[in-house]
Amino acid sequence: MQLISKLSLLVCFAFCLNAKAEGKWVSLFNGKNLEGWTVKIKGQPLGENFKNTFRVKDGLMQVGYEGYGEFDSQFGHIFHKNSYSHYRIRVEHRFVGKQIKGGPGWAWRNSGIMLHCQDPKSMGLNQDFPVSIEVQLLGGPEKGKRTTANLCTPGTNVEMDGKLQTRHCFSSKSKTYPGEQWVTVEVEVRGGEVIKHFVNGKEVMAYTKPQYDPRDADAKKLIKGDALSLKAGYISLQSESHPVEFRKVELMVLEK
Repeated sequence: MQLISKLSLLVCFAFCLNAKAEGKWVSLFNGKNLEGWTVKIKGQPLGENFKNTFRVKDGLMQVGYEGYGEFDSQFGHIFHKNSYSHYRIRVEHRFVGKQIKGGPGWAWRNSGIMLHCQDPKSMGLNQDFPVSIEVQLLGGPEKGKRTTANLCTPGTNVEMDGKLQTRHCFSSKSKTYPGEQWVTVEVEVRGGEVIKHFVNGKEVMAYTKPQYDPRDADAKKLIKGDALSLKAGYISLQSESHPVEFRKVELMVLEK
């Protein structure tokens, strides 16, 4: 009985330690360099940080275009090294300065947190965006409304209110955040089940069953058999022609 009791205590202790680790925020960005991250920019091989697009200065991860001339549709993403399934991610960001010449109008004060991304090694050289679920980050105008933490679906679909949605973008219920103010966007991801968006602590959007879009050419390369469900993947941050800064990128692993 004494041996069984000791074993039970050890099992409980190990479980409690694991639960504690799973419920803790961990920084994915160290504030010093891009260690643990890999850049993929359209037209460039994986790992080529074209014109120093992504860099770290004064403790911030910056996305800038000083060496570009014109943007020329060179959409970029910086991928974290690990794949995740059940988690919360929290990003503090702000848009700064002016959009680079040649950037599309819709990309003004526009970036994104890409979730359930395909492995960056599987992206084509000239692929615009990874197949993923995009939490769209939008800065607001000085006058008028523009929501943020919207949903875009490059190569994917989701369900809302029990119905499959095949449009590309969906607006959240967020407020408008104009200028260069810091905004915190948090996302709760439950594998292939439920995803929720929050802005400054308030829930603004929810949907279910993220899945590949079999109509999409990039997604077709990733689909195995009839399995469309997206249950895990990499995380990336976007470069879409407007300078943006990230102050924190934090992640909390959740129990499945």
